[in-house]
Amino acid sequence: MLVEPDRTWSRADVLVLLKEDLSDDTLVGMDLGISLPFADCGAFFPGWNESPRDAKSLWRMIDEICAKDEHLSASSFVDHPELSRYYRRHGGREGDRFHAPDTDSRRGRFRVTERAQEALGCKPYSNFNLVGAAQVGKSSLTGMRVLHRLDGRVPVWPIDPLPPTGSAIVEIYTAISAISAARAAGRSKIRDMGDLDAALEALGSPSIGRSGPVSDHASDALLTAAWLRNAAKRPELWSPTALTEKIAETEGWTFGAP
Repeated sequence: MLVEPDRTWSRADVLVLLKEDLSDDTLVGMDLGISLPFADCGAFFPGWNESPRDAKSLWRMIDEICAKDEHLSASSFVDHPELSRYYRRHGGREGDRFHAPDTDSRRGRFRVTERAQEALGCKPYSNFNLVGAAQVGKSSLTGMRVLHRLDGRVPVWPIDPLPPTGSAIVEIYTAISAISAARAAGRSKIRDMGDLDAALEALGSPSIGRSGPVSDHASDALLTAAWLRNAAKRPELWSPTALTEKIAETEGWTFGAP
């Protein structure tokens, strides 16, 4: 769905749309992490006695700490004297708790769903990583502020149960839709209209019929929307093998990850 495509949208605008103007039975895909790693260490912030118990408590804590941050940003959270220890930030600032204890990996901590993404050939970044063009750590934190302020108006799967009818929000990883359109994980970004048309047709959607360049942001949105329309009908995508009740309430899941 393209809503006023020439308009610049703020997070507050998106929040109003989700709360007040969302069409009935809409499946909303949000390209961000809806939570942080928990299962690997038994806590979001191991070693800190104020670590939240579940995803919704995490959302609330982020919003409370960042209450004075404008535009639903999250600078106060990552600069918090205790919480900053868990993040990799710009300027070579890596917290002493960025990595899980006793690990050889230098990529940071990952959720169970991100390990499932890797099985598809994707290369996810840790949501505790705030450095690099491909990171989603910042948008994940600001997105969690939006999710908290929805106040349950739209369920967020799988943290909330999927309703039998009505709208719902899911976390997406745009590379998954590209893989489903027969593109290799390493070639998931589309910047040519002809390539976009081919991918849309592979998903059973009409082509756009234009030529020339296209931004990868626009192609990501169009291709993922086309994929969601059909993927939503596949019951196995709503019941991933590794998705337990505990993981659902703490880490959430990426829709489409096996």
